[in-house]
Amino acid sequence: MSLAEADAPTTAATIDPAEVEKFSKIAAEWWDPFGKFKPLHKFNPARLAYIRDAACAHFARDRRARRPLEGLRLLDVGCGGGLVAEPMRRLGAEVTGVDASERNVKTAALHAKEMNLAIDYRATSVESLLDAGEPAFDIVLNLEAVEHAADQRLFLETSAALVKPGGLMVVATINRTLKALAFAKVGAEYVLGWLPRGTHDPRKFVRPEEIAAWLRPAGMTVTGKAGVSYQPLLDVWRISDDIDVNYMVTAAKEI
Repeated sequence: MSLAEADAPTTAATIDPAEVEKFSKIAAEWWDPFGKFKPLHKFNPARLAYIRDAACAHFARDRRARRPLEGLRLLDVGCGGGLVAEPMRRLGAEVTGVDASERNVKTAALHAKEMNLAIDYRATSVESLLDAGEPAFDIVLNLEAVEHAADQRLFLETSAALVKPGGLMVVATINRTLKALAFAKVGAEYVLGWLPRGTHDPRKFVRPEEIAAWLRPAGMTVTGKAGVSYQPLLDVWRISDDIDVNYMVTAAKEI
């Protein structure tokens, strides 16, 4: 049995075993800000602020409050080592994190315990959650996950089924453009060495209009989108209007 087979539910149609194996091999490095996940640590402040502000606007919460997401159930799909789940818990949300990699989940759970944070981590898939009758969530996050799914449409459709009526989904991914190929694939992996080679398959990059089309049958409407751009002089990522490479969209589910 391969590592991927040992780490992933074998019946989940959205899970790509090769992708699970890729991230399982480096699971111990999730919380090393100078390791293989350094780009995510750099990227995190911008996307966390975007998620917080989008959720607060959607649910009429004060984003300046200490725990503005108090009482909201949040699902972090493809949670990895918990880089987003932990801040969301600190903002007050009741967080469930799921990942196909058993090693990722163990790393996330151990770190949360060390931080004294109550987070429900599970090595499972969105299909398995839905099949088990998991109650729907107020917020579902799909961050840098859809480009690693075996069946991208099914992945988002199933994730959307886990959103409550009136709830919110946030999707972060990479656009399928020549600019994204140059920067997110060739530049990040082969020139700058920000990511391990082979991290992304540009054929799985997703256009915003595809996300909107895949979510529409589930009663979800895209309500906003924003780019995330690197500022080399400051060595930071910022929210921008440029969605040609990294971008995020919010989608609301009809009541």
